[in-house]
Amino acid sequence: MKKEDLLNRITLNPEVMVGKPTIRGLRITVEQILKALAGGVTVAELLDDYPELEREDIQAVLIYASELVNEEQVFAVK
Repeated sequence: MKKEDLLNRITLNPEVMVGKPTIRGLRITVEQILKALAGGVTVAELLDDYPELEREDIQAVLIYASELVNEEQVFAVK
C-alpha cells in the first residue's frame, strides 16, 4: 500500500475525539496507538484488543507520527 493511501486512514473530525487524529474515523486515536506501542504492547496485541483495527492502520499511525517529527524544526537556544 502506498504512503498516501496509508495516510488517508488518519482522519481529523472536530466531532470525533475532540478533533484529535483518529484511525478511519473510529474512536481510536493516533495518540492511543502510539502510547500503547511505546508501552510495549505488540501489534498483535493491539489487533486483538481492537478487532476493528487493521495492520495497515498501525502502519499509518507510524507514518503519520514520522511525518510530524520530520517537519519539526529545532533551534539552538543561546
